[in-house]
Amino acid sequence: MPVETMMEIDMKTLLATLLALIAIAPLAVADVRAGPLPEPTGKTLLVVRGNIERTNRGDAAHFDLAMLEALPGRTARVETPWTNGTVAFEGPLLRAVLDHVGAQGEKLVIRALNDYSAEVPLSDARDFDTILALKKDGKHMSVREKGPIFLIYPFDKNPELYNEKYFVRSVWQIKEIEVMR
Repeated sequence: MPVETMMEIDMKTLLATLLALIAIAPLAVADVRAGPLPEPTGKTLLVVRGNIERTNRGDAAHFDLAMLEALPGRTARVETPWTNGTVAFEGPLLRAVLDHVGAQGEKLVIRALNDYSAEVPLSDARDFDTILALKKDGKHMSVREKGPIFLIYPFDKNPELYNEKYFVRSVWQIKEIEVMR
């Protein structure tokens, strides 16, 4: 068989394989999100409950550090009313956590370790790159440093968010998110 013919066959096979992979990729993602969440293997840092489709303990979704860090996230270099100068906060996108559990609703009630809570429209997670910050300047945050989880709005991308309305929603020492209709 001539080399040109063999190359044509190999290219056709490669193209067919790539097209097949592209076609089944959405099914693989859907399959990952179907069914219960895996159990955390470490200490639970966050509990998501309420109007969610995927759980791993009773009617709630429990996340340890590894589970949260495995989700899509970002680093925000921002100035906040609670820090000096520009600080780098890093963690999963709030929308990634909510998508992972199949959250459906209109608002979130975000609760801190001291039982402080704030109502946050679910649209804030969809419309902005809000993050559940786990790290500040590359280090995991302790409770004393407003950790282990701090809701950070994208003040770096949306300077118009730098106001009292969003400061009140920026809960720190987060322990739970409840998804409400």
